Amino acid sequence: MPAARLEHVNIRVSDAERSAAFFTKLCGWHERWRGPAIDDGFSIHLGTESQYIVFYAPPGGHSGRFEKGVPLQHVGIEVDDLDVAEQIVIAAGLEPFNHADYEPGKRFYFYDWDGIEFEVVSYGG
Repeated sequence: MPAARLEHVNIRVSDAERSAAFFTKLCGWHERWRGPAIDDGFSIHLGTESQYIVFYAPPGGHSGRFEKGVPLQHVGIEVDDLDVAEQIVIAAGLEPFNHADYEPGKRFYFYDWDGIEFEVVSYGG
């Protein structure tokens, strides 16, 4: 049997438009779809032709930040240029932390506006 691949991840956020605009800039992804979603919410699908993240916002958003690890630890995103990615994160008012350089690549982490942790990694030189 061939190996499976991760097709999408659906994340609840307080502002789908803000998240989609940020990740478009950070990752160079394109919008695949947007529209009404379950429980009168709204979703934006952002990614590539074969993989994407759904940014789902329930009606009225949600209050507060999510606790790390409940149940998601973090989402990893591979980029070509880690320095450019970090500048985009900083320009959005978010704070990179835990910079590391170990096999197989360099990385840093940041929390988005809802407390969701993202790891940004680069395997290139």
